[in-house]
Amino acid sequence: MRVGLLTREYPPDVYGGAGVHVEFLARELRDLVDLEVHCWGEGRGVGVQRHRPWSALDTANDALRTFSVDLAMAAGLEGRELVHSHTWYANLAGHLGKLLYGIPHVMTAHSLEPLRPWKAEQLGGGYALSGWAERTAIEAADAVIAVSGAMREDILSCYPALDPADVHVVHNGIDTTLYRPDHRTDALARFGLDADRPYVLFVGRITRQKGVPHLLRAVRHIDPSVQVVLCAGAPDTPEIDQEFRDLYQELSRVRDGVLWIPQMLPRPEVIQLLTHAAVFVCPSVYEPLGIVNLEAMACGTPVVASRVGGIPEVVEDGKTGLLVPLDDDFEVGLAQALDSVVGDPETARRMGEAGRERAVGEFGWDAVARRTARLYGEILKQA
Repeated sequence: MRVGLLTREYPPDVYGGAGVHVEFLARELRDLVDLEVHCWGEGRGVGVQRHRPWSALDTANDALRTFSVDLAMAAGLEGRELVHSHTWYANLAGHLGKLLYGIPHVMTAHSLEPLRPWKAEQLGGGYALSGWAERTAIEAADAVIAVSGAMREDILSCYPALDPADVHVVHNGIDTTLYRPDHRTDALARFGLDADRPYVLFVGRITRQKGVPHLLRAVRHIDPSVQVVLCAGAPDTPEIDQEFRDLYQELSRVRDGVLWIPQMLPRPEVIQLLTHAAVFVCPSVYEPLGIVNLEAMACGTPVVASRVGGIPEVVEDGKTGLLVPLDDDFEVGLAQALDSVVGDPETARRMGEAGRERAVGEFGWDAVARRTARLYGEILKQA
């Protein structure tokens, strides 16, 4: 079975959950199918073709630059029997490959453009183009994979023309041999964290979706003895970058122990920070599943997260962490939940152990890849 896997992010250029998903899915799929990855970047490797936007579009809207990559990806799919795309950055390439070569197109929806109106800040008029590309691809796809049950409901709500039988749930996964407790402390020492004070940890991009402004306002009201570590980078726009900086400076003026790490850290350092955190926090306003919560759980850390999207399918409220409703009192509820977990180390320890057990037992990438390859086979039989 010759499969073309299409994505924007691929190692070494992974900055979000979709990129993590593709990285580990591809690793496991290589043992099950003849896989060729098409991604953004320069050069070629074994089983990987990288494509960059056309230089003539260097100053053009990002959506147009994306479409130029999609054309190059589609041209590179000759000889593949099936194409599988991830995110709107590659969906159009999958659709064009389907039409050009007469092969089935499977697409995984990691998020949905209609549910991310703040993307208009980043793309301007290109947001209309990204939405058009997603709609065109998803409504013509031979199968759509949702990364959670909640995501499946969102897909069918946003795109009612889809046949529900064509939308399949395959949860995101986690490599629990890689993401596991690491009790070394050299990363903590490097960043100057006080080993005698617990800390709340956030890891994610500076975007509207991730709810970082809510967090910065909420942690002003948590126990002042608790440190706050923000591994936050890759802002979507200069405006949200400035908003984050302003809130961070305000927070730093009213409490100490606030650390902002703006650069993307090597995975071993992230794992160390996750392991030693008193609690991991995920304040997203929209989250189809949230791989980062699985990463924290696999490291034995309790999670406080917003009760949105697919997060409740990962974080068991009261067992592996606490869920906070996304309502008018969200920031107050977030602060109270963080204080509750940090203030009860024994309960936090039990939550962390339960989270690790859940991550190992239910979210292994080998199972995700087998379910995905099985779907490929079913689609090819119908073609």
